[in-house]
Amino acid sequence: MKNKSERLEAIRTLLTAEQVGSQEELLQKLVALGFDLTQATLSRDLKLLKVMKAPGNDGRYVYVMPNSVPSAPDAGEAFSINGLVSLEFSGNLAVAKTRPGFANGIASIIDEHLPQSIIGTIAGDDTILMVLKEGVTQIEVKNTLLKIIPAF
Repeated sequence: MKNKSERLEAIRTLLTAEQVGSQEELLQKLVALGFDLTQATLSRDLKLLKVMKAPGNDGRYVYVMPNSVPSAPDAGEAFSINGLVSLEFSGNLAVAKTRPGFANGIASIIDEHLPQSIIGTIAGDDTILMVLKEGVTQIEVKNTLLKIIPAF
């Protein structure tokens, strides 16, 4: 049985060498390489490796390693200009709507810089939920996000 470090290295290698569009597709490739794992384990591995989805060469969204996208400030600008649709607030929550496939990348950039005004994020395919610290104003959050992602 292959261990976790071998599995993580296989994921890195596969995502660097091939365009993989779904966890199911990646799971099948890993099983073919002799790994015994579940979709839940694969999902945790992808989170641990900070894998995100980005537009591939053929237009479909594919998994990419963090080092396969530009560095954080440039990535933020690219994601924001091309991916952010709207930002709304409700109490101590903020919801950012993005183009499909962009939420994980933008949330990853926010989490990487985790500002004082934001406790954390949860990202789907096209929506980011941000939990804000109590007493923080919408203007403070917007200004903080602008520092992390200039085109926010």
